[in-house]
Amino acid sequence: MGAAQNVLNLKMSTIVIVAQIIVALSIIVVWVFRFDNIVKEFKQYGLPDLVRTIVGATKIALATLLIAGIWCPSLVVIPALLMAFLMLCAQVAHIKVRNPWHKYLPSLFLLFLSLFIAAAYTGVITV
Repeated sequence: MGAAQNVLNLKMSTIVIVAQIIVALSIIVVWVFRFDNIVKEFKQYGLPDLVRTIVGATKIALATLLIAGIWCPSLVVIPALLMAFLMLCAQVAHIKVRNPWHKYLPSLFLLFLSLFIAAAYTGVITV
């Protein structure tokens, strides 16, 4: 039973690391390579450029910490929870402007992944 449990733990740990990479790369792609779309969305939400800049810098910093957390796990919980909070804020912004449901999906997916990462690192779920 010990060897089987080790294989299961390795698979679950890999899933959590993959989740960290997905969240981090998604943030980088959207906030660096698709920034023109971000500018349009924040205008639609009625938010000032300063808020957009702060949110973007925060998300990129948190994404960096999630990647660094692969090698230094103590870095992961707070960035994962903060990322989840920012994704929850994105959901509220989508609701506020009554975007179509498909616009909610990326931030909803990243919200759940961020919560999964935080839960795994805090031991709320066993991986």
